Amino acid sequence: MTTLVVHKAYKFSLTMGFLQFVIDKERKGDYLGKTVQVVPHITNAIQEWIERVAKIPVDGNEGPADVCIIELGGTIGATIFSGHNDSGILDAGDIESMPFIEALGQFSCRVGPGNFCLVHVSLVPVLDAVGEQKTKPTQHSVRSLRGLGLMPNILACRSTKPLDENIKEKLSQFCHIPVANIITLNDVTNIWHIPLLLREQKAHEAFIKLLKLQGIAKEPMLDEWAIRARIYDALHDPVRIAMVGKYTSLSDSYISVLKALSHASIACQKKLVVDWVPSSDLEDSTKAEVCLFSYSPGADGILVPGGFGDRGVEGKILAVKYAP
Repeated sequence: MTTLVVHKAYKFSLTMGFLQFVIDKERKGDYLGKTVQVVPHITNAIQEWIERVAKIPVDGNEGPADVCIIELGGTIGATIFSGHNDSGILDAGDIESMPFIEALGQFSCRVGPGNFCLVHVSLVPVLDAVGEQKTKPTQHSVRSLRGLGLMPNILACRSTKPLDENIKEKLSQFCHIPVANIITLNDVTNIWHIPLLLREQKAHEAFIKLLKLQGIAKEPMLDEWAIRARIYDALHDPVRIAMVGKYTSLSDSYISVLKALSHASIACQKKLVVDWVPSSDLEDSTKAEVCLFSYSPGADGILVPGGFGDRGVEGKILAVKYAP
């Protein structure tokens, strides 16, 4: 079975900019003068893209992969009850995702069971006051998803702690999903433990059954992965990096840089400590060195990632100048 670690290209990413492809086809007369609509023209184009990309060989291997994973971004809205008669209002969440949701609904119906599996990731919040896990948000999101034409096969529940068995049974009853197909994604010491957590819950067996992969899929080999997870937990010798950037108020702006630093620190068996330094605060050359030291005393290195526009550029240059 093809592993999840594959090389991806731009062909594997689909956004709403894909609409330009449909517009170009309409201008060339491919639709024979018909009025181009979201359904069926946009949704058909999305389905054609899925089938085309799924057949592209990966990692230089001959033939397509056994499984094509599609991540549908955005959120599914909840059902809000209001008024004396508890009338329901359906909030569809991110409107940009609607053509993709409709396309996947049609696709699942067309290819049938055994060729399509939908995993719905939902939050199960825990009330700090009493420690109770609340299932209502998940119930509403599954109900909304069904109203949009998608039926979840597997429920992946994000929570601060493992789901209690009675909570799983409640979700199974109200969401019409077998208990064996309800997976807990609780907080762990580091993200490397997530695949191990999934293996402990035998999540792979649910996928094998739903996608009819018996005889193709093998038992997960995660020995090396488990070693890396333990190494990450045992890191204690710090390496301090000063990150000088323009968008330091939101660390996700540099998520790829952070992941690269994290992987490098694990390889060096060092505990990564990142000090965020706003480049605009270093603009005054007379105070730049003092300011940099106040943000990141004793930094082992300074990293200056790229940005857009001229704001904070002088601060970046001064940070490089005062690098140890």
